[in-house]
This record gives sequence, C-alpha cells and structure tokens, in this order.
Amino acid sequence: MKHSLVAGVVLLASVFSQSAFAERNYISIVGSSTVYPFSTVVAERFGKSTKFRTPKVESTGSGGGLKLFCTGVGDTTPDITNASRRIKASEIALCTKNGVKDIVEVMIGFDGIVFANAASNPRTSLSRKDIFLALAKMVPAADGSDKLIANPYKTWKQVNPALANTPIKVLGPPPTSGTRDAFVELAMEGGCTQFPFIKALKKSDPDKYKAICHGLREDGGYVEAGENDNLIVQKLAASPDSYGIFGYSFLEQNEDKVQGSLVDGVEPTFDNIAADKYPISRSLYFYVKKAHVGVIPGIAEYLAEFTSARAIGEDGYLADKGMIPMEESRRRGVAASVKSLTPIGQ
Repeated sequence: MKHSLVAGVVLLASVFSQSAFAERNYISIVGSSTVYPFSTVVAERFGKSTKFRTPKVESTGSGGGLKLFCTGVGDTTPDITNASRRIKASEIALCTKNGVKDIVEVMIGFDGIVFANAASNPRTSLSRKDIFLALAKMVPAADGSDKLIANPYKTWKQVNPALANTPIKVLGPPPTSGTRDAFVELAMEGGCTQFPFIKALKKSDPDKYKAICHGLREDGGYVEAGENDNLIVQKLAASPDSYGIFGYSFLEQNEDKVQGSLVDGVEPTFDNIAADKYPISRSLYFYVKKAHVGVIPGIAEYLAEFTSARAIGEDGYLADKGMIPMEESRRRGVAASVKSLTPIGQ
C-alpha cells in the first residue's frame, strides 16, 4: 500500500506542482443524479464524524461525470464519479488516453427506474411494449408488416385501447444521464424485442437494431427535462396527465405527490426491486482514481464509510433513503475489493 501511495504522489506531481494539488484538501465527486442523494448523505455524515472536510458532491449525470473524471489526473479533476450504469469501454479508453489508468469500480446497490404520474390520477399499468410504442422515434406499422414508420401515436389509447385517452407526454432525462441509458436498454429495448423482425436485427444489423430500440421520439412526446429529478416530480404535480422517468428513491421521497406505474404487471416497490422482479431495475456504482488515494485527504476513509454495513448494508442508513441494498455476502466482497483498491480488470 505504501508503494502505491508513493506512486500516486509521483504521478500527481508530474502533472501539477506540489503546491497546486496541495491546495485542495477535500474530496471532489461528480456524476449521476440518481446516486447524488446517496452520495450526499454519506459525504455529510463523513464530514461530521471524521477529521476530514465534507466532500463536495455535484450532480452532472453519469455520462457528464465520467467525461470530467476521465480528463486526467490532478487536483483540477474529480476524485470520484457516481454512475447509475457501468462505465463503458469507450470511457475506459478515454480515461487511459488521458492518464487515468487505475480505476476502482464500487457497486453500492440497486435502483428501479420508475414511470410515474401524479398521485391524484388513477394508477397506470403499462407493458414495456406500450412504453416502446409510445416513445420510440420509429415504430412498426400497424398493419402487422415488417415496415417501420415515424411514430404516429398521439394518445396512450392509440398505443393500447386499454389505456387512457390522454396525450403522450413523458418528461425524462437527457442523453448524459445514466437513468436515460438504463431506461432505453431495459424498458425500450425490452419492448422492441417483442417484434420478431426487430429482434432479428440484433445479430444481422446491430447498429440499426440499437437505433430503432434506443431512439426516442423528438416531436414532443418525450421531453428532456434535465438532470434534476426533483424538478420532474414538481412538473408532474402541475401536469396530471404527464408521466415522468426517474429513480425509485425519488418516488419514495415524494409518494404524496406521485405514484409509480405497474410495468409488465409489477409495481415498483422496494421488495420487488430487491427480489429482481421489477423489470426496469439496475445496479448503481461509483468510480475512484487510485492515483488520488493518499494524495487528496480522506478518500480511503470515505470509501470505507460508503461500503460499510451501516451505510449500504441491509439495515443501513442509505436503505432508509430509498437505495435497494445488495446481499450482505456481496457487500462484504465489495468492501474487501475497495479496501485493496483493486482496479477494473484485475
């Protein structure tokens, strides 16, 4: 461990002068808006209970956070980035290109992606096929052929006669968001694969397959509402016929204002997500620069706090905030890997 700390200091010193990186004596964290509230709780507790300063946590979206994280090594770059999806190979390549070579992945738990509306309206039950047909840019023609057409659906009833005769308007995250990435992969793709001719493209033409399954309409049916999930909740309360896409924790914190739709007959609840029954659920992560550990004060101690049983355990304080904990044996494995600062791929 001593040698790795020395190496980290040497690496940073080669990029910035000693006085430059000594100026920052707090942990800098960016990334996912979904992980942001959990990270903030840990940061505040950490600041109050240790000799270290409270880490600075910023909500930039998973993609935006990883872009900042991968700009290089040194005190002008983040130490940690939160993510509501796994880091992509292209992002690892960008990090490597910019000298960020030892990245430690930390899985912290699970989250469900909720398709919600105002609590004052009836609860909706949707299938992933309904969601795809309502929000995709291109959809199969209604005549049952293998022809794709620009999305013609204006109301939910046109998508499925069992649904309400209200306009399709869904407020969701932008392309920089891990919630958006997970939504198109789990919900949209889950719906489009129910059309055999589209599913067949996954092998024959993967680029076309992804364009169809992940392409969201741009005619007003889907509205990019930014990275602030609380703002989406507020807009739903003011616009009862609209729907919003955000993480389960925001639903739990705002149950007096909004409600989660059933998806494929399953309600988004803590127990259903933990049991892997809810179809739109995902793992949550953060990523750490090993080179910064021991140089920026408190990183190792922050990692120990975040991966402790009192934080992410089955009865931990983050479960009270809406995060779905992993099994204890798995948490212990994560904590051990983090303590040894094992980089991705090693």
